[in-house]
Amino acid sequence: MNLSYPLLSDKKGEVAKLYGVLNADVMIANRTTFVIDPRAISSHIEEDSAAVDPTGAETACKRIRKQ
Repeated sequence: MNLSYPLLSDKKGEVAKLYGVLNADVMIANRTTFVIDPRAISSHIEEDSAAVDPTGAETACKRIRKQ
């Protein structure tokens, strides 16, 4: 995919559980986008329908790049 960032596959839901977004009843993560900055700090979170639109995450990434 020629991405400049890593993607995470979380088949068992372990990371989703750590981030508090796992819906344990159906073992599926709630739709959530996290932007993690270079210091490994979650600097932006979008949930539900807002997480489908990448605009907020793109803006957060641009802000991080300027720092």
